[in-house]
Amino acid sequence: MSNASPLAGVTLPRLRLPPLHTVFQPIVAFGTGEILGYEALVRGPTGSQLAMPDALFRLARNEDDTVQIELEAARTALSSSAALALPGSLFLNFSTMALRCLLADGGRAMKALVAGSIDPARVVIEITEQAQIEHAERFGQAMGVLQELGMQYALDDFGTGHANLDRLIHLTPHYVKLDKSLVRGIGTSPRRLEIVRTMLALAKALGCAVIAEGIEDADELAVLRDLGVPFGQGYYLGRPAAQPVMAVAPQARQALGSKQIAVFPQTVRSARPGVTAGKLMRPAPAVRAGITNNALLDLFHARPGLHAVAVVNDDGTPLAIVNRHYFLDRFTAPFHRELYGKKNGMSLASRAPLCFDKGAGIDEMARALAGEDQRPLADGFIVTEQGRYAGLGTGADLIRAVTEIRMEAARYANPLTFLPGNMPLNRHIDRLLDAGAEFHACYVDLNHFKPYNDQYGYWKGDEMLKGAAALLAQACDPARDFLGHVGGDDFLVLYQSPDWETRTRTAIAGFNRAARELYTSADREAGGIHGEDRLGQQTFFPAVTMAAGAVRVGPRPADGPAGGPGPWRLDSSHIGAAAATAKREAKKASSGFVVIDLRELMRDGRLGA
Repeated sequence: MSNASPLAGVTLPRLRLPPLHTVFQPIVAFGTGEILGYEALVRGPTGSQLAMPDALFRLARNEDDTVQIELEAARTALSSSAALALPGSLFLNFSTMALRCLLADGGRAMKALVAGSIDPARVVIEITEQAQIEHAERFGQAMGVLQELGMQYALDDFGTGHANLDRLIHLTPHYVKLDKSLVRGIGTSPRRLEIVRTMLALAKALGCAVIAEGIEDADELAVLRDLGVPFGQGYYLGRPAAQPVMAVAPQARQALGSKQIAVFPQTVRSARPGVTAGKLMRPAPAVRAGITNNALLDLFHARPGLHAVAVVNDDGTPLAIVNRHYFLDRFTAPFHRELYGKKNGMSLASRAPLCFDKGAGIDEMARALAGEDQRPLADGFIVTEQGRYAGLGTGADLIRAVTEIRMEAARYANPLTFLPGNMPLNRHIDRLLDAGAEFHACYVDLNHFKPYNDQYGYWKGDEMLKGAAALLAQACDPARDFLGHVGGDDFLVLYQSPDWETRTRTAIAGFNRAARELYTSADREAGGIHGEDRLGQQTFFPAVTMAAGAVRVGPRPADGPAGGPGPWRLDSSHIGAAAATAKREAKKASSGFVVIDLRELMRDGRLGA
């Protein structure tokens, strides 16, 4: 946009606008439950067709009009925020078009905008995704003006649309706002959870703080908190309002401070072949070292989906890689085409590209891209076959593949019931102990299952096990209780639900009724079957029943083992041993149900340190 733009003098909008007002939505710090700041959201006249921002922006006839609407919305927000004396940071939304204008001439227009209304250190500029950043690195340099003004900035809607890795790497924002599409339903979506986990690691590596958008219930909040997301906003934490809340709602504060931990959804999938560079490869043309800048420009214009192009020798061995955005950023500078269009394109190439053979494994690739130099994440990598160019891979594809592998490795599910196995169970126990949560570890076993399995066959035995798993799953609150299949006819339930005992007794009664129906009428009438015991002796075995032994675990027991030093350092092995003790007691009880307190086991010396 030229210097003749109305923004040069920060003038009033030329477009005739209806009266605007601002609503503010709180952004909450999960660690303290305090409000970090507020996002300012523009609104038109209440009840009119122009009430929502998308309708307002449809009034724009051109880019100047769009920028003028943004500027007027920001003025209104700054004025309202000052009048309300809102604490914390103020998050203001701007498109890249508006920011290019506001930050020109050392940020003169931005200075004029905030002057006298707010301390610049309290301003966080949110970069919206209304338009793609064609030259991310150059725009990142322009954003440095904001820091010179003492302001911070955030990348909005990360994980969707134009808010991609290239933006994140070149802009290095202070905050990254996860799009609500990743947050919505995260408590029941293993895929969303693993993607958010990966994004958290990436943001941490780049020094960004993450804000999760669109939090609508306590379950989503608990999962995000336990994943390590530091900040969030959404209806559950506070709705947008002209006079916003000054403190987090009690229900949200209680959820943030709860000792209960979220149950992370588990992924159950069949094993896949290993991911290699060849499987991530995208077919893409290569060019020779003598190519001109003009020819490269024509190639990028002809192939808009091409993120980079490899430069190779006459024999096909890779020499360099040209990043699309890096190239266009420099080549579209004033007079650059006239001066450099006929020169060799190698001047804008990265001469040390990452190259992987088609058979390279994902661990090797991930290690190479995890260094301090983040440019390869944007450039991607070259895939070779016997040393010669074969195709390209992108940093985004590699991150997705790493996410998939992590989901596979974290699974360890029982192949019959698809319930989590020992490794996920142990990890969840350790999370409960680390959080100091109160819970009940309930070890469930089936009495007389082996004789039934031997006589009726494994296929009928499998049906009984799947039925037991289904009934136990019905007895669990998926947001609070974790059900795993230890193996064979053994299950473990880690309850945080306050009515856990009723749930367990209901599951026992339901299974005992259903199990009888799996016998023949004659065996039901007899009350069981005859078969061989472990010593080979003929014995009568009653119908299969469910037994459940529970161990009550309080917050971080401090007493040491009997006759030994304290305090205890509990881990999953102690909880497993205690639950097994409770199970043995339950199998002897006529009710099939026993509860033991962990502290009693420790005081009596019945639990090994």
